[in-house]
Amino acid sequence: MTDALKRLSDEGVAIWLDDLSRKRITSGNLAELIDQSHVVGVTTNPAIFQKAISSGEGYEQQLGDLATRRVTVEEALRMITTADVRDAADILRPVYDRTDGQDGRVSIEVDPRLAHDTAATVAEAKQLAWLVDRPNTLIKIPATKAGLPAITEVIGRGISVNVTLIFSLERYREVMDAYLAGLEKAKAAGLDLSLVHSVASFFVSRVDSEIDKRLDAVGTDEAKALKGKAALANARLAYEAYEEVFSSDRWAALERVGANKQRPLWASTGVKDPAYKDTLYVDDLVAPNTVNTMPEATLEATADHGRITGDTVRGTYGQARADLDAVAKLGISYDDVVQLLEDEGVEKFAASWNDLLKSTEAELVRLAPAED
Repeated sequence: MTDALKRLSDEGVAIWLDDLSRKRITSGNLAELIDQSHVVGVTTNPAIFQKAISSGEGYEQQLGDLATRRVTVEEALRMITTADVRDAADILRPVYDRTDGQDGRVSIEVDPRLAHDTAATVAEAKQLAWLVDRPNTLIKIPATKAGLPAITEVIGRGISVNVTLIFSLERYREVMDAYLAGLEKAKAAGLDLSLVHSVASFFVSRVDSEIDKRLDAVGTDEAKALKGKAALANARLAYEAYEEVFSSDRWAALERVGANKQRPLWASTGVKDPAYKDTLYVDDLVAPNTVNTMPEATLEATADHGRITGDTVRGTYGQARADLDAVAKLGISYDDVVQLLEDEGVEKFAASWNDLLKSTEAELVRLAPAED
């Protein structure tokens, strides 16, 4: 075991766990990761909940109670997921208090089937914030076109947000603009901006997965030499955009009245290609005031053999642009790739949610009391 996780934390990278289950909560594992592995936050998504609840571990009693009450499957699912998020938020509350609300956060996502409906996303975000009822919750809203005005509206109501499924640099700039517009709205409403926090989840590994596939199809030595470079280049240029936006006059006016920067969060940081080092998207994305949310396998790999050598983002922007330009010169469309990844991301989360609804409904039927 190395001190890589401590070094990562010391470099200004908040380590969040990209996983949650009732077993992880009740066994003491989450508390142990906070205590021993420098974990200061948790993210969830529909796929994570599907895996946890479908395992059945720890959910039987609550499912039985919900079946006895004959609640709808939609209500049952929200009661189960918000209970897990609430309990995790309580475990992380000391971190939240110690960091003045920056960390100690637990994220829960709006119904992914609402990704293209602004009004429904806002309504769901308000409902989730009320249901969880913990100050250290982040409501996850996807960065679709319909999600952007929802982000502004929800932030404007003083609800902290994790913006998810960001793949493109253009969309990331739109997300930051939506956040600032929300803060301006909250300020106009007389809200305390120091209580509003946000992260922008910029997805990493999926970019390499898609672009590498297209580079393989090109098949030249030049193309093969570019494999594994696009995702890091994309994320590093996102950090450049972050530095630009959060040093602007518009931002300065909000910062003066207590606003918090929207931190970049590196998501999807488990490598998909076994040819790459398993800590690639941790070691090579070290920059201050960022978050890296890791699956447990990546967290353990980083603890064991991560190479944290200081800032690996600032100073790389020229090379990052050159790498993306080289990919484009081979006829691979950046705009096409990032739009495909956004569409697929929404579809995959919606499919996971639908699968979870079906499996939960089956359990409710199985556990329902016999009719008189």
